[in-house]
Amino acid sequence: MSAAAAKSGPRGRRLLWPVVCYLLLGAVGVTMLLPFAWMVSTSLKAPGYAAEAKPRWLPSEPVTVEIEGRSCRVARLADSPGTRVAVVGYAPGGVEVQVLSPKAHAGERRRVNESDLVFLRRVKLHWENYVTAWRAEGMRVSEAFFGLLHDASAFLVFYLNSIIVSVCVTLGTVFTSSLAAFAFSRMKFPGRDAIFVGYLATLMVPAIVIMLPVYLVLSVLHMTNTYTALIVPAMFSAYGTFLLRQFFMTIPRELEDAAVIDGASPFQIYRHIVLPLSKPALATLTTFVFLHSWNEFLWPLMVVDSLPLKTLPIGLAHFQDAYTTEYHLLMAASVIVMIPVLIVFLIGQRYFVRGIALSGLKG
Repeated sequence: MSAAAAKSGPRGRRLLWPVVCYLLLGAVGVTMLLPFAWMVSTSLKAPGYAAEAKPRWLPSEPVTVEIEGRSCRVARLADSPGTRVAVVGYAPGGVEVQVLSPKAHAGERRRVNESDLVFLRRVKLHWENYVTAWRAEGMRVSEAFFGLLHDASAFLVFYLNSIIVSVCVTLGTVFTSSLAAFAFSRMKFPGRDAIFVGYLATLMVPAIVIMLPVYLVLSVLHMTNTYTALIVPAMFSAYGTFLLRQFFMTIPRELEDAAVIDGASPFQIYRHIVLPLSKPALATLTTFVFLHSWNEFLWPLMVVDSLPLKTLPIGLAHFQDAYTTEYHLLMAASVIVMIPVLIVFLIGQRYFVRGIALSGLKG
């Protein structure tokens, strides 16, 4: 083997490896996007074609024409692609068709085998499915939002409930977690590390184990079936505290010392120094909390019985009961549910990876 070939071998392998990695990652990404693409496709189909025996990715319908007051399917002859015919009836041993084109034979009727026909379809997007799903005529709420809404669409009520609950939970969690993280990372007090370890130990306890005790506490306080029950228990997160503490510890101590010399209080240091320098970690936590709160199902199901207080995950289950066989409406409702999540992720994506990487490097 020549020296040039020996050098090109390792170099070729180094160039090939990134290509293989990108191809594998691309294949995994496409696989994960397929269910979403199928959901969007189904949401745009007509009612009769949302659950066909032969699934089709593109929302399409058979091409038809009106002949003698009847809707007849249009096809072309397999042995004569330029000939368009309409099926006007079925006969023993074949089907009766009427020629549509070419014009020289238009109106002529023939009998052909059905296997010789290639039925034509056209792409048609039914955007009205989203309007129908949003209105949810099969589900109405007589009164919601403390009497502000009357006879409103249940889907609208569920949507507003999810927005209110998710925004409040996200803001509350980011605020409480950042305060706790600031105390555990920047302040010194007896037993700080031991308390933090105990706080982290709560992460080892499955959430479903503490749901019943928390529910009993809320029941004693007469707070069940209220917005308070949906928001307040979810505003405190050990994971959020840990995530922000790790990031806060990477901020240089000299900035804090300079602020103390200038007479800044601990809260001023937290407000004007720590928070502005922690945007990547805050954006990451905001994204995580919003996604979790928006998709939460079990806790709202436990603490809320009233229909006007239910959130979208539970409302979507009600929607499925009301439109159990209307898959096009169910998929349209599911797409509508995903829109806020996609918006939040797109807004915070530039901080997302950076926040995850930086928050776990030091501490």
